[in-house]
Amino acid sequence: MALKGFACFSILLLLSLFASSIRSEQTKEFVLTLDHSNFTETITKHDFIVVEFYAPWCGHCQKLAPEYEKAASELSSHNPPLALAKIDASQEANKGFANEYKIQGFPTLKILRNGGKSVQDYNGPREAEGIVTYLKKQSGPASVEIKSADSAAEIVGEKNVVAVGVFPKLSGEEFDSFMALAEKLRADYDFAHTLDAKVLPRGESVEGPVVRLFKPFDELFVDSKDFNGEALEKFVKESSIPLVTVFDSDPNNHPYVVKFFDSPATKAMMFVNFTGATAESLKSKYREVATSNKGQGLAFLVGDAESSQGAFQYFGLEESQVPLIIIQTPDNKKYLKANVEVDQIESWVKDFQDGKVAAHKKSQPIPAENNEPVKIVVAESLDDIVFKSGKNVLIEFYAPWCGHCQKLAPILDEVALSFQNDPSVIIAKLDATANDIPSDTFDVKGFPTIYFRSASGNVVVYEGDRTKEDFINFVEKNSEKKQTSHGEESTKTEEPKKTEETAAKDEL
Repeated sequence: MALKGFACFSILLLLSLFASSIRSEQTKEFVLTLDHSNFTETITKHDFIVVEFYAPWCGHCQKLAPEYEKAASELSSHNPPLALAKIDASQEANKGFANEYKIQGFPTLKILRNGGKSVQDYNGPREAEGIVTYLKKQSGPASVEIKSADSAAEIVGEKNVVAVGVFPKLSGEEFDSFMALAEKLRADYDFAHTLDAKVLPRGESVEGPVVRLFKPFDELFVDSKDFNGEALEKFVKESSIPLVTVFDSDPNNHPYVVKFFDSPATKAMMFVNFTGATAESLKSKYREVATSNKGQGLAFLVGDAESSQGAFQYFGLEESQVPLIIIQTPDNKKYLKANVEVDQIESWVKDFQDGKVAAHKKSQPIPAENNEPVKIVVAESLDDIVFKSGKNVLIEFYAPWCGHCQKLAPILDEVALSFQNDPSVIIAKLDATANDIPSDTFDVKGFPTIYFRSASGNVVVYEGDRTKEDFINFVEKNSEKKQTSHGEESTKTEEPKKTEETAAKDEL
């Protein structure tokens, strides 16, 4: 009887321990939590680690958290295990790391290799399965060797964009240049290499060294024998984008849209109603123009107006302007042709190339009255109020939907009221979602972003605390009155001098 009781007790104890083990496993966090005390030590001892820079209040971070944890759990059993970590970059003690890694919004993920010696942006999916697939690939070699027709068919496939290096030997200057580029671009592009071009799935056999880029559009493959680093990088990037990128609701087109907008080229975009009567003739002519301008520094995109509302909002476009063409240059200048007709496309693009088209500026109307303590600035009044007023101007670049901007508004009102008797100071705000901003002066990548321009033209980003007292102290410290050669006060302004900005922004 005693033995039976002991046996029952043992079974219950084992079951209890087993249940406890399961609960422990379920509550275990696989994402490593970093802070200022363990960040450097943790990074240094990992050959491969992913770090999420986040803020607890960030909605996108909260949405990512369970997916990131699920991915960390699965990758912990990878051979070798792949570590995922996170750091609260909004904490004062951790902000040094946010500055070091140039974090400008949350969440930002970085892939760190070789103990942190190599840093790469994470440009993969944000759901668990996609994170796992992307990181398994990123943890492997930057370029995969193709040894058979079967592996070539799997790697190249029918829908993949892959740069394949064909070499007589896996060494030498050309091979090293190719592998260096594969390592540099591995976050965004796929690379492979082979000693035998005959195993490749399409196109005639070719003798190396050569890079053959396979793609599921346009001419299906294109070759380059220029292994100069810059030339090879340009070849891969430009050849990986369709002659005309399609921006619509088809998810298969989305990766090309991302690459299009990431491209440093001047971007020509035509937006039409894909179901409209003239859509096909417009698209056909647009493609002709793209073909004739190939290699001249223009990237072309055609977008369905119905699927491009985000672009319309960004560029300040109206449905009534469709069909339209808008061109954006690398210095962020924009050129617009609204209500374009088929026979106007070629001549208007040529006029742009010849410098005959005036730049288009996105701006809200200048307010008829501007009597509130914080002055409203729009693109059309930016020069008069900020650059040519000869005043000391503290200006907030905000977004109407930004919670931190809404919280800041009454504080800036109080700051403005405190300077209402000082005619040399202006407190202002500009809706950065509805107005173009000169990017050579103001680097706005998140909201709110706050700058100060002194009366003599010195421009500095505000990085202090967002209290009334801190703003007032900052304005008083940086305000100045320019003197003329005769010792008199002058409101004449100089060209702005921009200081380096490394502060992380609150919201994207």
